[in-house]
Amino acid sequence: MTNHKISIVGLGVMGQRMLNNMARYAGFTPASAFDPNPDARARVASLYPNLRVSDDVASVIEDPTTSAVYIASPPQFHAEHALRAFAAGKHVYCEKPLGVDVADSQALAAAANASGQVHIVNFSLASAAATRAIEQRLQDAALGAVVGVDVRLHFATWPRAWQMDAASWLSYRHEGGFAREVLSHWIYLTQRLLGTLELKDAWVRYPEGDLAETHLHAALRVGAIPVSVAASTGGDGPDLVEYSIWGEQSSCRIVDWNQLYTSAGGDGWQAELSDIDDPRERGYESQLSNAHAAFARQSHSMPTFDEALAVQTLIEAMLAQSPSK
Repeated sequence: MTNHKISIVGLGVMGQRMLNNMARYAGFTPASAFDPNPDARARVASLYPNLRVSDDVASVIEDPTTSAVYIASPPQFHAEHALRAFAAGKHVYCEKPLGVDVADSQALAAAANASGQVHIVNFSLASAAATRAIEQRLQDAALGAVVGVDVRLHFATWPRAWQMDAASWLSYRHEGGFAREVLSHWIYLTQRLLGTLELKDAWVRYPEGDLAETHLHAALRVGAIPVSVAASTGGDGPDLVEYSIWGEQSSCRIVDWNQLYTSAGGDGWQAELSDIDDPRERGYESQLSNAHAAFARQSHSMPTFDEALAVQTLIEAMLAQSPSK
């Protein structure tokens, strides 16, 4: 497999996770990396001695040895870095959300399309085995008529413990919050599986100050199919990530991102994908494999900036509802 040499912008949790995955799976060779935090740079430099780690973002994005840039900075900087990458003739692999300002992201998506370069966004469900399995069932009409979709999310704390290094922006409503970071994945999945969503109503609760949302309820539709969202943070108990598609003949549910269950005939939920030892690891490998195919201009499952913009537009419309206390 031909390796794509790539520059990494942002060495927080996602940037370091991507570096780790690229080191384990074939297809990419990280050549240079940037982060404004000297501690993050030092930590990564010690782990990857062959990686050029810099405090100069321009030199990393414009690195003449790389053909692509992976962007894992806070969302408010996505457009700035991506536009610089396109100007340098680079493909772009960007973390979601595409941005936090819809007008800026509209301009970014237009620039991406005009650049002639490949542009993809890292929605984790894009290449998941559970996603492919549900797509096949829909194609085979195994569910019958789809009568509804429910998204249920709950986090005991926000940000989650593993995200605390990014709390300086994830905690605040300007660019953080669980709607942009987590709900966006499931909005993307619904549009991929069923089509364009329309927001009918939303209710948001914010705490005092500038902190991000604590509760979000929304009603959407895709054609005649109702889609409900109930998401919250706070309180004792385990986190919940649950996505259900209800069909007249059978139904599907994804729990904790990659565990797929199906139900038919009222017999309860049956676990699927038993042939996969570790669905999470399979997901990482499949995502990188599809990103590799995208940069090679081959068939792939990765979403484009236009698809990410459609998700962002819906999420920002939900968050723009009159704040409730």
